[in-house]
Amino acid sequence: MASVQGADVPRSGSTTAGSAAQAQRIVRAALPAQVAGRLRDMIAADELSAGAKLNERELAERLHVSRTPLREAIKMLAAEGLVQLEPNRGAFVASPSADQVEDMLEAMGVLEASCGELACSRATDAEIAAIREAHDRMVKAYGRRDRHAYFRLNQEIHRRIARASRNATLQSLHETLNARLYRVRFMSNRTDRWNSAVEEHEAIARALEKRDVRTVRRLLRDHLTQTWKKVKAYGY
Repeated sequence: MASVQGADVPRSGSTTAGSAAQAQRIVRAALPAQVAGRLRDMIAADELSAGAKLNERELAERLHVSRTPLREAIKMLAAEGLVQLEPNRGAFVASPSADQVEDMLEAMGVLEASCGELACSRATDAEIAAIREAHDRMVKAYGRRDRHAYFRLNQEIHRRIARASRNATLQSLHETLNARLYRVRFMSNRTDRWNSAVEEHEAIARALEKRDVRTVRRLLRDHLTQTWKKVKAYGY
């Protein structure tokens, strides 16, 4: 250590080493979340099918990670309801029944309608503009037939509407239920009625811009009803 006016300060090399170590710790801490995101996408795209057992060795090799962050990621998905942990058997991709999915989508319709209603009066102009901007990017992804980019933007729009409600309880409930419906909502965009979802989102964006409470409530509720009809027709 070098001393300046009686105070100890680290040499520049030590500072660089310390910063590098801190950055490494941050990267390591973020790794389980990154792995969880990849697993989430694999589940949504049916690369990991409903009811399938998660083979830690194969997944660790496929994702180029050790088993420690993989296990942490699996625990995250179990907390979200996308994965089920069974004692002495391992982890399995959750496989909710059709009745359970319908119930969850019905509840989500109520939640999103309430979020939309509050957003009409509480969202700033900038927040509504951001929702429109995300919608426009989503439409471009649809034009490219990029389902993964489309879905990420779709999810961003729904989360932005929930945040614009300024109601922490609604946001928390929305986040929890939306996580459980991640695979189902992606599935609805794999049907031959994908274009109808884009049209529904356009109508929602326009109603939000007008701050039309009744229309926003109705459209968001109907949007989730249509989601169930699509996944049911898809063979859920």
